[in-house]
Amino acid sequence: MSVVVTIDGPGGAGKGTISRIVAMRMGWHYLDSGALYRTLALAALKAGVDETQSEQLLDLAKHLPLTFLLESEDEDHRVLLDGVDVTDDLRNEQTGSMASKVASNQAVRAALLQWQRDNAVAPGLVADGRDMGTVVFPDAPIKIYLTASLEERANRRYKQLIAKGLDVSIGELLEEIRVRDERDMNREVAPLKPADDAVTIDSTEITIAQVVDNILKLINK
Repeated sequence: MSVVVTIDGPGGAGKGTISRIVAMRMGWHYLDSGALYRTLALAALKAGVDETQSEQLLDLAKHLPLTFLLESEDEDHRVLLDGVDVTDDLRNEQTGSMASKVASNQAVRAALLQWQRDNAVAPGLVADGRDMGTVVFPDAPIKIYLTASLEERANRRYKQLIAKGLDVSIGELLEEIRVRDERDMNREVAPLKPADDAVTIDSTEITIAQVVDNILKLINK
């Protein structure tokens, strides 16, 4: 039997970083649900399949050769598609546009839901997303809802982008995150919300190490 830990929450709360570290500390598998649709979109583009070819898209979704590679606690994970590192390709505009189109296909969504559940294998899985504890793994024994204030999340994003040499406005980031929160929380399908049995952790004023320690204590219980 594998143990599943779900870590949900809004953008900028630190889900990716926290999930990656917890997975590495436990020696478990890692699932970044946010990368799924982009990886499927990229696979479709490489195969010459467009959003109107439902059968071909469904076949790709059912057999997506996707692997998350964890290299260190200090570096973001890499995404491998059929063994090839495609991490950077997932961020381009063409992939993002295609991802939005394939995500509207309900059969594809169902296939990717099953794909995620099939990744709950021994010894354990840390699943990072927005509906991991409410939809994908509703029976997970440990569910975390990781949040932080809007201002703190915008500030973190601002620092990330500035470090990359990008010219950004903190005010615009605040508004973008606020709008995304509202959209995620009010969408009809799998809205962003804590599972009824989730443990909520506010990371606004505590460190990454403290959040990780809190989650590891829950696992070890």
